[in-house]
Amino acid sequence: MTATPQTNPVTDAAALSDSARDHLWMHFTRHSVYEQGGRVPVIVRGEGPYIYDAEGRRYLDGLSGLFVVQAGHGRTELAEAAARQASELAFFPLWSYAHPSAIALAERLAGYTPGDLNRVFFTTGGGEAVETAWKLAKQYFKLTGQPTKYKVISRAVAYHGTPQGALSITGIPAAKSMFEPLVPGAHKVPNTNFYRAPAQWRDDYKGFGRWAADRIAEAIEFEGPETVAAVFVEPVQNSGGCFPPPPGYLERVREICDAYDVLMVADEVITGFGRIGDMFASRRYGVTPDMITCAKGLTSGYSPIGAMIASDRLFEPFRHGTTYFPHGYTFGGHPVSAAVAMANLDIFEREDLNGHVRRNEDAFRQTLEKLLDLPIVGDVRGDGYFYGIELVKDKTTRETFDDDESERLLRGFLSKALFDAGLYCRADDRGDPVVQLAPPLVVDQSHFDEMEQILRSVLSEAWTRL
Repeated sequence: MTATPQTNPVTDAAALSDSARDHLWMHFTRHSVYEQGGRVPVIVRGEGPYIYDAEGRRYLDGLSGLFVVQAGHGRTELAEAAARQASELAFFPLWSYAHPSAIALAERLAGYTPGDLNRVFFTTGGGEAVETAWKLAKQYFKLTGQPTKYKVISRAVAYHGTPQGALSITGIPAAKSMFEPLVPGAHKVPNTNFYRAPAQWRDDYKGFGRWAADRIAEAIEFEGPETVAAVFVEPVQNSGGCFPPPPGYLERVREICDAYDVLMVADEVITGFGRIGDMFASRRYGVTPDMITCAKGLTSGYSPIGAMIASDRLFEPFRHGTTYFPHGYTFGGHPVSAAVAMANLDIFEREDLNGHVRRNEDAFRQTLEKLLDLPIVGDVRGDGYFYGIELVKDKTTRETFDDDESERLLRGFLSKALFDAGLYCRADDRGDPVVQLAPPLVVDQSHFDEMEQILRSVLSEAWTRL
C-alpha cells in the first residue's frame, strides 16, 4: 500500500487527541483511559516555566517536563545551536573517530566533575548511562584480576532506568515483574526516607543516615566482597519522593566502597545540572564517586544525550595494548546534541542558574512547607529545586493509603485535577503516595506561590474525597 504524503499536519486539538489515541503508544501510560473517551493531553508550545496545550490553555511546568528543562522552554539559542551544527555535520559516530562538539563537551564536563572524573562516555539517555556504568565496572574488575566482582548494590524504591541491566538495579518491584528474569546480581538496601525511618532513628537524622549506609556494608559482607563490583546511589533519590542524603551518609558510603574495593556510582540523571544548585550534586555534597551517570538537564531537553563519566583510574586498563571497551551506541555523543549541550551550559554560566537555585532554594522549601497545615500532607522533603510532598491518611500515626485508596487518590483524581488547575507535576505511588515538584531552574517566588496555591486547593479537595 502506498502512503499518502501528509502535507497539512493536523492542528485541530480534538483531531490531534484522536490521532494520538489511535496511533501513538505513550510511555508508562494506561491507554484504557483514552479508549474509553478520555482526551489525550496534547502539549504544543512552551515558554519559560510554562507549557501550552493544543487548546491554548497554559500550565506551570512543575516538573521541568520530566526533570529535564532546566533552562526553561522556548530558548531559541538552543534551537539555533542545533541548526548550526546540523548544517555543518549532522552525524558521525564516536566509534574510533571523534568530532569537535563531542570533544569540546567531554572536556567541559570533565571540568565540572569532582576529583579525577575525566573520561566521558556518551550515550543517548540516562538508562543507557547506567547500563554503561555497570558494564564498565564488570570489565574493569576482570581486567584488574578480580573477575568474580560483578554484583551491584542499590536502594529500595530507587529508579535507575528501563534497560535490562538498569532495570535490575532499579528497586521498584512493580516496574520489574513483567520483564523477569532480569540480569542477575543486583541487590537492594534501605533508602534514606527519614520520614519512614525505623522508630529508634526518628529523632536522629544523622544516626539514621549512618544506619542506612551501614546496611550497604552489611550487604557487601553478606554477598561476599569478592563478588560486589559497585554501589549505585542517587545523591537525592527520586522515586519514593525525593530522599535527600542525611548528614554524613554519602561520605560513609564512600568509606564503605573504599574499604571493600567497590566502585561508587552516583546516578545524577536527575540531580545533575543545577537541580541541587551545582552542575553535579556530588560536588555540592562534597563526595567524589568513581563514576557519574547523567543525562536529562545536560541539554535542558532540547536534544537527547546522556553520559557516563569515569575516573582516570577506571580508564587506566584501557590505555594499553589491545584492550578496549566493547560497548557503544549509534547516537551516543551525537554532534547536534553535543552542540546543544554546549549552548545550554553557556546559559547556565551566563545566567548563573546554579546560583539562582542556591539563592532561592530556602524560599522554595518554605513556600511548600506552608502545605503542612493540611491534614493530607505528612512530609515535605527535598533539596535545591527538587521536592516531594508525601500524602497520608493520618498525620499523627503517619498511616499511608492502601492500594485502592492510592489508586483512587492519585490516578483517579490528583493527577488530572492538578493538571486541570494549571499545574503539571507528578502524583506518584512508587513507594508511598507523593506529589513531586522539580520546576525549571528559572522560576522564582511568584512561581512558588502559584504552585502552593494550586496544590493547596487540589489537595484540600482530595481530602474531602477520601
